Amino acid sequence: MVLEILTPDKSIYSGKVKLVKLPGTKGTFEILKNHAPIISTLEKGTIKVVEENGNELFFDVDGGVAENKDNKIIVLAESV
Repeated sequence: MVLEILTPDKSIYSGKVKLVKLPGTKGTFEILKNHAPIISTLEKGTIKVVEENGNELFFDVDGGVAENKDNKIIVLAESV
């Protein structure tokens, strides 16, 4: 899967991942390979990213929107 985390100012992260955990407005959820297409609003919280090599990264966001389609995840965050 490919993940992009963007803010209005810049690109925060772009890379291949095997898991993304997001702070949805109706609860935290994870996206794994071949997840069904989804669009969700995000609330203030932490995004957990597990890269293909096993490295874990964490990004604090103040809300935004996430979209997953065809193993491409795009997160448009208000700020990181």
